[in-house]
Amino acid sequence: QVQLVESGGGLVQAGGSLRLSCTVSRNIFSINAMGWYRQAPGEQRELVASRTRFGAINYINSVKGRFTISADIGKDTVYLQMNSLKPEDTAVYYCAAGDLPYPSEYWGQGTQVTVSS
Repeated sequence: QVQLVESGGGLVQAGGSLRLSCTVSRNIFSINAMGWYRQAPGEQRELVASRTRFGAINYINSVKGRFTISADIGKDTVYLQMNSLKPEDTAVYYCAAGDLPYPSEYWGQGTQVTVSS
């Protein structure tokens, strides 16, 4: 069993930044891929960014150039740096672990990100 604990959500004005953290209970290099998903009210959950154990990264188009996924292997932690935030980024953000193309075997509890206009 793998446990994921997210932190770092909150309320921010449009144009601001937040960094989400996801601490994993297992060596993240042993996990094929990590991902950050988000789900807005009334919307389907979408994969925002993913990172393989070897560092290959993908983003959805709407966050390219604004969000950065990274990992600290020594701390077993994955980050999502979110810059130039927009109101449409408002959602609950979830960290997940598993296999590509949609790592989803293990999930964190979610953290709320709210961007005000």
